[in-house]
Amino acid sequence: MSHSGPPERRGEVTAGQMGLMGGGQTMPAPRKYPLELRERAARMYRASEPKPVIRRMAEELGMHHEALRGWIRQAEADAGERGDMLTTAEREKFAALRKENAQLKSANEVLRTASAFSRPSSSRPGPGDGAR
Repeated sequence: MSHSGPPERRGEVTAGQMGLMGGGQTMPAPRKYPLELRERAARMYRASEPKPVIRRMAEELGMHHEALRGWIRQAEADAGERGDMLTTAEREKFAALRKENAQLKSANEVLRTASAFSRPSSSRPGPGDGAR
């Protein structure tokens, strides 16, 4: 198969892979574990009495123990049982605010640049200079 374009070296990250093409818009990485599995595993742990060893439970479910631990912690935060973490709703709101802030900064920069080009020259009389 013929390939037009520069050859890529094995293991090298291309600009497209880094999200540098297409205006810098990037897609989130796909989740390794489906949302339903994550929620069910956290519910199983939280409903168990006595609490199982997370490492053993994760092994039985075929997932990494730190992934399970994180899902459990997030479920506890969402249930109001942890004060040291943001809830899922707060995380989503924070991400939306961060995105809006970036858009506003970008718009301000565009307006700042545009106003620099539209300023009247100092030799022309402006409003309030007594010229009619």
